[in-house]
Amino acid sequence: MTAQTHARGIVVSVTRLHLRALRFLPAFAIQAARAQRQARDTDGCLGVKVRKSRGLAFWTLTLWRDEACLRRFMSWQPHRSAMRDLANWCDEAAVVRWESGAPTSPGWDEAALRLGKYGRLSALKHPSADHLAGRINTT
Repeated sequence: MTAQTHARGIVVSVTRLHLRALRFLPAFAIQAARAQRQARDTDGCLGVKVRKSRGLAFWTLTLWRDEACLRRFMSWQPHRSAMRDLANWCDEAAVVRWESGAPTSPGWDEAALRLGKYGRLSALKHPSADHLAGRINTT
């Protein structure tokens, strides 16, 4: 990392996606693996972590040199197509971003706390009752 990166901090992005049915899991797994590989190969990506929590909930935590690098990743394939598909596959989807002064990745507890407190819901075609009510599940 450069001194400039340390001074400004890094951008942390966290997503939680909940599939609405098991039948979407194979296609989701393929898209997720492609997007994960894409993130790792994108200039400015400083780290990628993924996890599965309860049920069909999946999380990503990525670290970026700056917002421009993250936006570039989001606009390129395969991530761009995956985001479109997720609107149909998921019944819950939320994201949160923040700038961190720490040069290391936050833990999953901090990620869940920030998602619950500051996250924003994504537009979905088949939202759950919680999603419709504006509640972000962090389990």
